[in-house]
Amino acid sequence: MKRLLLLLVVLGIAQPAIAGVPPEWTKPVAPFHVIGNIYYVGTADLAAYLIDTPDGDILIDGTLEQNVPLIERNIASLGFRVSNIKILLNSHAHYDHAAGLAGLKRDSKAVLYASAADAPILEAGHISYGPTMTDPFPPVKVDRIVKDGETIELGGAKLTAHLTPGHTPGCTSWTMPVTEYGVAHTVIFYCSTSVAGNPLVNNTAYPQIASDYETSFAKLAKLKADVFLAPHGIFFHPQEKLAKRKAGAPNPFVDPGELQRFVAASKKDFEAELAKQKANVKVH
Repeated sequence: MKRLLLLLVVLGIAQPAIAGVPPEWTKPVAPFHVIGNIYYVGTADLAAYLIDTPDGDILIDGTLEQNVPLIERNIASLGFRVSNIKILLNSHAHYDHAAGLAGLKRDSKAVLYASAADAPILEAGHISYGPTMTDPFPPVKVDRIVKDGETIELGGAKLTAHLTPGHTPGCTSWTMPVTEYGVAHTVIFYCSTSVAGNPLVNNTAYPQIASDYETSFAKLAKLKADVFLAPHGIFFHPQEKLAKRKAGAPNPFVDPGELQRFVAASKKDFEAELAKQKANVKVH
């Protein structure tokens, strides 16, 4: 079972609640500063990001329902207040990133933004296909719909929405400019492009899933960002980067090539899985 869980974590496949979840999804880690006004407040593998501004804070992703107290403690330990969160954002409507949103919204009274395609999933607390279709989560009301290319601004922070569907129909990546030591950087809060058990062929609930993945890869290949942040720690290895920074290295979260390396590897994995699923359909 442990080997199976580890394999599924590496593949980015969420586990049904009845079978438990990988320990890294609920394992506490000390919150930390990433760059500029961005802080990591999630667990060992499920990311949540706090963006601090003079006019209130922005929180990206809620992880699991049971992680809400942990996230709130992490926020408080950094000297911030949950009640100061004004905006909630969600990378995508899978329970491992959305189940905590209802509790965080209740405690913060923040406004939740989401894409039109993911909003119904968030409000239903259920996705109708894929490996997490058996994992309902607390429904949460979406207050405002965000469109592709739309910007959200608060206290000088400006985030741009990039709809990158496939992993979910409304998967949303966000980019944001930051400055550190007088140098300008662009951060991307990556949604996800892993197949993660999604049916790519004959998916009646999401017929265009494969073409959406392909469109998103083409869009992401054109984006430029030198700080790559993602919803799972296994995608960008934050603890390894923290160790390098502690050893005196320049901020290791700054890596101009990391985004495109990840996009290329993820696209290769998608193409292999798509070919495999098509072959299986022909056989049967």
